Amino acid sequence: MSKKASDPTKAESVKVAIRCRPLSQGEITNGNEVVVKLNSKRGEIFVDKPDSNEPPKQFTFDHCFDWNSKQADIYTTCAANIIENVLEGYNGTIFAYGQTGTGKTHTMTGYDKTEGEAGIMPRSFEDIFKRIESDSEQT
Repeated sequence: MSKKASDPTKAESVKVAIRCRPLSQGEITNGNEVVVKLNSKRGEIFVDKPDSNEPPKQFTFDHCFDWNSKQADIYTTCAANIIENVLEGYNGTIFAYGQTGTGKTHTMTGYDKTEGEAGIMPRSFEDIFKRIESDSEQT
């Protein structure tokens, strides 16, 4: 169930979500350790500085996803309402930003051949085409 874009509880704003990827096989082989801890309910991440007594750095986001998060959950939380609003005639933008190798492509496109691993873009296209097919006013 989605809210209408005309819903007064929805204001125009930028929302920021973060997704933390797991260690790569190379990082595991090199003995790297996970330095990020998450509190998904509060949208917080804590980044430790290895070999330091400094307290972890804390960052807060609108949404926070760990390496076990499902593509479908990320789409539902971060993109589905934007796509719904676009289909109602409002502007919307979804983009991924970050350092090379951090998982942007995986989040945005996913894996075509793997069930349930489609990213934001293919899920968006699927929702758009379903809406077009179900809209009796389209020719």
